[in-house]
Amino acid sequence: MTEPSHTRIIPLYVVLPPDTLLLDVAGPMEVFRRANLEQERVRFEYHYISPRNTQRTSIGLQISALESLPEVLPDDAWIMISGSLTASAYLETSSVERAEIVSWLVRAFRPGMTLVTICSGALLAGEAGLFHGRQCTTHAECIAALRQKAPGARVLDDRLFVEDGPVLSSAGISTGVDLAFHIVANIMSPAVAVRIARQMVVYMRRSGSDPQVSPWLAGRNHVHPAIHRAQDAIMREPAAEWSLARVADTAHLSERHLSRLFREETGFAVNDYVNMIRVTLARDIINGSKLSMEAVAERAGFASARHMRRVWSKHFSHPPGQIKAQNF
Repeated sequence: MTEPSHTRIIPLYVVLPPDTLLLDVAGPMEVFRRANLEQERVRFEYHYISPRNTQRTSIGLQISALESLPEVLPDDAWIMISGSLTASAYLETSSVERAEIVSWLVRAFRPGMTLVTICSGALLAGEAGLFHGRQCTTHAECIAALRQKAPGARVLDDRLFVEDGPVLSSAGISTGVDLAFHIVANIMSPAVAVRIARQMVVYMRRSGSDPQVSPWLAGRNHVHPAIHRAQDAIMREPAAEWSLARVADTAHLSERHLSRLFREETGFAVNDYVNMIRVTLARDIINGSKLSMEAVAERAGFASARHMRRVWSKHFSHPPGQIKAQNF
């Protein structure tokens, strides 16, 4: 892929501790690898680092040719710390290498950088003091240990992941994939995250206590190709005229079959989904422009500002005028 001159490069340093949980690394990094291929605006440039050139994993596989912990990181570096085994194993084994990583984190991490922890990797960040004054989470079995290691942090349980400014942390093992999707949706686009989730055949999960799912991602937790095809088309052109007949034609389904299948797979009626995407676009336009409400409504595909406000009230607690006043 040819990199345009305006590509944002994110230097990502992946820390592998002893007994690295392989899925903690492979899951998120597969998301980031595919994100590099899906678009050219942002590119992860990753380095796998460890106190030792070769590191063992939790399943017995040896990973070699690892880079040393660098003395100095770029000002905009991201550090991602993998988990390793359980809290008890973390506290009892590999004390020398663990101390090396913690000491390095204390020296290396500074304002302007981004921290990502996966599973029990949070214990290393907590021991280094990087969660002080921030919210964070980790694997359920490590919650008590993290509270002990990071008494100045607000450790949250029952979360897939937590984002507090430049510090992001995930819970157990596979939730690192959820966090990676969240990162891609935020710094690239929700559409890119959705495409990668479909390629990997995984759900973009959320639960009631987790950070609110973006409306751009709502209704995408399924694997039906025809419905995804219709949703992709709507997301590409929210302001287009999306009659039931046009959506059905896009999905290559009859109108009756589409209506039933769309609700079964997404939880939305077709028209409700179109309106949700349009009102989300309207919110994004308001946040990034000084256009009048009539102009915003027209760009988002609504018949009028009044129509937009009526749909808006079903999705957002604050009226569009209030958001506009706060931004400008």
